[in-house]
Amino acid sequence: MENRQGALYLFCFARSDRVGEIAGPGVDGHHPLCLFRPFPDLCAIVSEVPLEDFCGPAAELRMQQLAWVGPRALRHEAVVEQVMRHSPVLPVRFGTLFSSQESLAEVRATHRQTISQFLERVADQEEWSIKGLLDRTQAGQALISASLAAQQEQLAALPPGTRYFQEQRIRSAAEKELSLWLNETCRQVASHLMKQASDFRECPVVPRQPPESGTEVLLNWAFLLRRGVAAAFRLRIDQVNEKHGTRGLVFELSGPWPPYRFVPPLSMGTAP
Repeated sequence: MENRQGALYLFCFARSDRVGEIAGPGVDGHHPLCLFRPFPDLCAIVSEVPLEDFCGPAAELRMQQLAWVGPRALRHEAVVEQVMRHSPVLPVRFGTLFSSQESLAEVRATHRQTISQFLERVADQEEWSIKGLLDRTQAGQALISASLAAQQEQLAALPPGTRYFQEQRIRSAAEKELSLWLNETCRQVASHLMKQASDFRECPVVPRQPPESGTEVLLNWAFLLRRGVAAAFRLRIDQVNEKHGTRGLVFELSGPWPPYRFVPPLSMGTAP
C-alpha cells in the first residue's frame, strides 16, 4: 500500500481468540473491515481509506465539518462496539492511520505488553458516563430558602427594617456558599459511586449544544464497571438524584461504552 494512494485506518485492538470474523463497511462506508493478526494473541480491526481523506490541507478543512466527521465518527464507534460484544477492546482515537501493515505491526510489537495487560484489565468490564447537570438558579434559591427557614424564628423577632437587611445578608451569604456546597456534594457522590467501580476518571466538561435553558454541564465522569453491576449502579444514581434533584443538581447516566477514557497513552499512527 503506497502512502500517496491509501492507508490503514485502525479502530481498536482485541483478543484474536475472541474475534472470529468481522463484516461490514469501514469508516468511509465503502472499504470493508479487516482483521489483522501479526500475533497469535492480539488482532487489530482495520479498514483501508484513501490517505487524502485524513491528511493534507483539504482534509484539515473536512475535519472541521460536522457533516463529514459526524457519520465517520459514529461508524468508528459502532465498529468498536461491535467488536466489544465478543472481546475486550483497546479503542483508539478517531483518525488513527498507518501507512502499511508493517508500520502497524511495528507499533503493536512495541506496545504488545501494554495492550495485552489492558485487555486483561478490562475483560468483562464496561465504561459508563455520568454528567452532572446544574440549574444554578434553582440551586441558589434552594440554599436561600433553607437558610431563611433555619433562621425563621430569629428573623420574626426583628423589626421589619432590620429583618429586611438581615434577609438580604442571608441571601448574599447563601449565594457564596453555593460553590462550597457543589464541591462537597460532588465529592461525596463520587466517593459513594466509586465503591462499585473498578476505576474512575474525571473528564473534560463539554457544554451541550444547544445549551438547555437554565441548565449547565457541571462535571463529566467516567466509571469502569464490571458487567452485571450496572443495575445497582443506576439505583445509586436514582437515590442521589432523589436527594439532590430538588436543589437543581441531577446526575445523568449513559452507557455502556468501550473503555475509551481508560486507555493507556500509546504512540500510534498519524492522526489529523
